[in-house]
Amino acid sequence: MIDSHTHLQHPRFQSEEPALTPELLLTTAQAAGVTRIVTIACRRKEWQPALQFCQAHPQVSMAAGMHPQDVAEEAPITEAELIAIAQHPQVVALGETGLDYYYENSPKAAQHASFHTHLQACAKAGLPAVIHTRDAEEDTIAILKEHPGVPFVLHCFTGSAWLAGQGVQLGGYISFSGILSFKKSDTLRTIAASLPQEKVLIETDAPYLAPHPFRGKRNAPHLLPHTCAALAGVWQCSTEHAAKITATNTLRLFSRMAAG
Repeated sequence: MIDSHTHLQHPRFQSEEPALTPELLLTTAQAAGVTRIVTIACRRKEWQPALQFCQAHPQVSMAAGMHPQDVAEEAPITEAELIAIAQHPQVVALGETGLDYYYENSPKAAQHASFHTHLQACAKAGLPAVIHTRDAEEDTIAILKEHPGVPFVLHCFTGSAWLAGQGVQLGGYISFSGILSFKKSDTLRTIAASLPQEKVLIETDAPYLAPHPFRGKRNAPHLLPHTCAALAGVWQCSTEHAAKITATNTLRLFSRMAAG
């Protein structure tokens, strides 16, 4: 299995007991059958620590960007700095970027500008975008349509069937987290069943959104098999088959991982 989206450097791994280092998270993940990980560094201060960890652990790759909830707290992200970090072979995507209208932490105009900048940098660097979208479906699709040909994934998908369909139609991928395993996620499972299997990824988004039966607890990459099992149930196939399909899809999207 490949965890296509996690946050190995998140402070929650150190602030909650038991404290977990990135090295320990990697070790426990590998013991659970998670052989590759994409860690997300979505604030500038996270970029270099994540890069150093990836350079020391080849089974970990990274995405670098600025989360839409944080764009008001820092200087606007520039295309030049995204392209510069993208030169490192361990960087397999840019983001997470996108739009979040739920928390209203950042003005919409600033989120839009940052989203466009990330997509422009993706086009120039030849990398996919990792996209966060919440309560902003129409605007997310409208902006993606302004950047045709940029590969992307709608991560931690909890949106509508319309959003999933539009994303796939634009050539994107859909990634499911532990939410897929929640008891009341029947609508989400219906959407997952409707998608082409070659467009689906799985992720933990750790330390958030631990799958059933660990819901409410701190998530970690070693719990990915529970999400994979939930997807296998949706697809009515073995967990091994779901793992193989989603791993293949992840390597297709994050093509630098396949080349590494």
